[in-house]
Amino acid sequence: MSTVFLKRGRAKPFFYGHPWVFSGSVARVEGQPADGDLVAVLDDRGQFVAKGFFNAKSQIRVRLATWNPDEAIDEAYFERRLRLAVELREHTLALPAHTDAYRLVYSEGDGLPGLIVDRYADWLVVQLLSIGLARRKDMLLAALARVCPRRAIFERSDSDVADKEGIEPHVGTLAGPEPPDLVPVTMHGVRFLVDIRRGQKTGLFLDHRANYLAMLPFADGRRVLDCFTYTGGFALFARVLGHAASVTAIELSEAAIALARQNAELNGAHDIEFRQGDVFAELRRLRADGQTFGLVILDPPKFARSAADVHNALRGYKDINLVAMQCLDSGGILITSSCSQHVDDATFGAMLNDAAGDIGREVQVIERRSQAPDHPVSVACPESRYLKCLLCRVL
Repeated sequence: MSTVFLKRGRAKPFFYGHPWVFSGSVARVEGQPADGDLVAVLDDRGQFVAKGFFNAKSQIRVRLATWNPDEAIDEAYFERRLRLAVELREHTLALPAHTDAYRLVYSEGDGLPGLIVDRYADWLVVQLLSIGLARRKDMLLAALARVCPRRAIFERSDSDVADKEGIEPHVGTLAGPEPPDLVPVTMHGVRFLVDIRRGQKTGLFLDHRANYLAMLPFADGRRVLDCFTYTGGFALFARVLGHAASVTAIELSEAAIALARQNAELNGAHDIEFRQGDVFAELRRLRADGQTFGLVILDPPKFARSAADVHNALRGYKDINLVAMQCLDSGGILITSSCSQHVDDATFGAMLNDAAGDIGREVQVIERRSQAPDHPVSVACPESRYLKCLLCRVL
């Protein structure tokens, strides 16, 4: 086994369980590990820290897998960790009582960096975002099949992260029958059709599921505007369970808005107004028309994919939040989100304050929320908390 030595003073986060060894922390590599090989990580004095998967192509040079020098990374290893992940969702959180769509394995949050598994009814959708896991796909799938018997498995390793890791993209069935074009699922009584082959992420935005419920009291009797609705998440919950007076939903993707309309029909929500177009432009059009709403929801895509993108991302966040507030009634509710890991809570809050100050509005944060509990945050890896969701009253 090859060895990675850390620079002096860089080992402490890894002794405490942080799973990412960036290239800047590496002093030298002894041996000639291939990408995906298991390597030992030692501090500058030669003390064992952990073992993990090496990748010379990635800024994350080693993804740590175990802190036990005697633990083998084999099928039994994957099965143990998968069972812990499933136990959280099925027993601790009791999610199957409320939904058949949830994140079954959340990468760093479940101690399996680079692995995403989402459940959609009888299908498991897998994303392999680490070359180390991609090279061990067979043993990982064998373990997953034992932990989750009678589930078909479909792979969606087609993300930009996989590309940066040097993983060959793959989309297709790994076990069981081919999925239908649309997989029907239910969240808390609201029904969705999911395109697991072509949909964004693995087909549905599962991280906002708890935020859909938190929104319900503020939708009751109000005119609701859902921006970046994708396939109708907030809009459907507002109309079907939230008893909104009216719902308008905006989405740029023609395919997504078509599926959102199907989801509305599936739930008998025939009166949702769907607008296909650029959200920035549509918001300005609504402002120019003098239309206002009692609740506006902003759930934009990731504006900052790296630290270098943060400045421009903040300009986009400020623009969209400023115009959204101009479309809000006085005392109305703004639910605003950022899924950009590189934009932290303080920076996001400062942006919102700047936007409010520019138009003479006052913002009161009622509640700070994050991703749903099936996306658990590892205290050793604070980066595993990426979603910021603020529930605000705007005066």
